[in-house]
Amino acid sequence: MDYPIYQVDAFTSEVFGGNPAAIVPLDKWLPDNVMQKIAIENNLSETAFFVPDGEDFHLRWFTPTYEIDLCGHATLATSYVIFNELGYTRDKIRFKTNEAGDLFVTKNGNKLTMDFPARAGESIDIDEIPDIVFEALDSPKPIAAYKSRDLMLAYDNEDFIRNTKPDFSKLIQYNPAVIITSETKDTNYDFISRFFCPYDMGIPEDPVTGSAHCTLAPYWAKHFDKQNLTARQVSERGGDLFLELKNDRVFISGEAILYMKGEINV
Repeated sequence: MDYPIYQVDAFTSEVFGGNPAAIVPLDKWLPDNVMQKIAIENNLSETAFFVPDGEDFHLRWFTPTYEIDLCGHATLATSYVIFNELGYTRDKIRFKTNEAGDLFVTKNGNKLTMDFPARAGESIDIDEIPDIVFEALDSPKPIAAYKSRDLMLAYDNEDFIRNTKPDFSKLIQYNPAVIITSETKDTNYDFISRFFCPYDMGIPEDPVTGSAHCTLAPYWAKHFDKQNLTARQVSERGGDLFLELKNDRVFISGEAILYMKGEINV
């Protein structure tokens, strides 16, 4: 069978920036093992699959190693395809998901805005974190640590965030994924971050991670005492995210651009 496939760069307005995701529209679900093999074949941090569900869509995301519970950039990329390639005429999409509840994406000019659950995380004692994490990152002492789905480490050292080159042979020994973040002197942004996930996702560094900002946004909103934030993920590709925290929801906005469309034969 032939199936359409798209590749979209998310959280950027330029091809080769942001985070690339593959999107496979389906009329009905393929077997899970087949979708997993497609994700392995694509070898991107996420491949998204969706099927129509009445006037909505059911959305699932696969890394090269397993099905993930929530993915921001692949949701943004999927929304771009539905809005711009599949003739969808409404200004809001509702995605039903297996674990993250209903997700809504609204088109606002060139930006797409995702309505995601906030995941503030629980403050943890830095001494509880295994030494292998700090050895792998060649890390100074963080100023705070929080655990949600991921481990978030906050620093007062912007140069460390930008320049550290993790030893992934060490970091792969730790699960879950690790977010590192700090304030920035760049007046275009409130904070910067990076995201490492060699153990559970099979991706040493994710270029731009929407779901990580479900944890980052509550932390920095409290720190700056404001609900609207602008963030930059400072991976090699890099990406921009515009955030608004409203109670237990994070509204994550960004741009996306089509890189490729074609067919796969399965």
